[in-house]
Amino acid sequence: MGGLSMDQAFVQAPEHRSKAALAEAAGIPVIDISPLADGDEASVEALAAEVGKASREWGFFVVVRHGVPDDTMARALEAQRAFFAMTPEQKAAVRRDEAAPLGYYESEHTKNVRDWKEVFDLIPREPPPPAAVADGELVFQNKWPQDLPGFREALEEYAKAMEQLALNLMELIARSLGLRPDRLKGFFKDDQTTFIRLNHYPPCPSPDLALGVGRHKDAGALTVLYQDDVGGLDVRRRSDGEWVRVRPVPDSFIINVGDIIQVWSNDR
Repeated sequence: MGGLSMDQAFVQAPEHRSKAALAEAAGIPVIDISPLADGDEASVEALAAEVGKASREWGFFVVVRHGVPDDTMARALEAQRAFFAMTPEQKAAVRRDEAAPLGYYESEHTKNVRDWKEVFDLIPREPPPPAAVADGELVFQNKWPQDLPGFREALEEYAKAMEQLALNLMELIARSLGLRPDRLKGFFKDDQTTFIRLNHYPPCPSPDLALGVGRHKDAGALTVLYQDDVGGLDVRRRSDGEWVRVRPVPDSFIINVGDIIQVWSNDR
């Protein structure tokens, strides 16, 4: 696996290292959001109340029967695995840099400690290519590997599905706050910062010292996370401050309510 070799940059402070055994988080809301597609107003309002309660009490929840086609998910997963199985030289051909922050990267830091992971970032809606680029100006254009057939198509299809799911969830959150259903969707039109990230966490030779990604909060509005059956997502329980592990639920997405929603809702 090219690019990662254990050194001091990956070592977490003792108080932030993963414990050998973590309790499994109990009681995390698992919400069937299919009533939103059915259109029954009473059912949708009840669903919105459920999402609002989960957001207030947990800050995140799991959604099932979310409307994302199985084939779309399967193609995206296969594309992800194929990309990270490429040679270091092939991945480096689409590596991001300071001026073009999309594409492959293997040296990300969280709270000044390097994460044991590789990532690939893309945006679901590319802006028109700039006629000229000023010094220091960022260029947000997707980088696609040239020798990986079907990769771009699979991820563009997945990105559209994720965007629709996120907008559906924004409608439910708006309803839960007593707002009109489309109140928050207007913030996510053409000029927005939505992006898709593929994460790859290779086997680590020192899992007692390093983390795939260090402790953090999500600064955006919503994070929609697909978790495979390997698991490994830990969250800090509000009641006692202990870290607990989130058990993977097949065919689901984990929804994390970010800091922007906290601000928009006046910390509700």
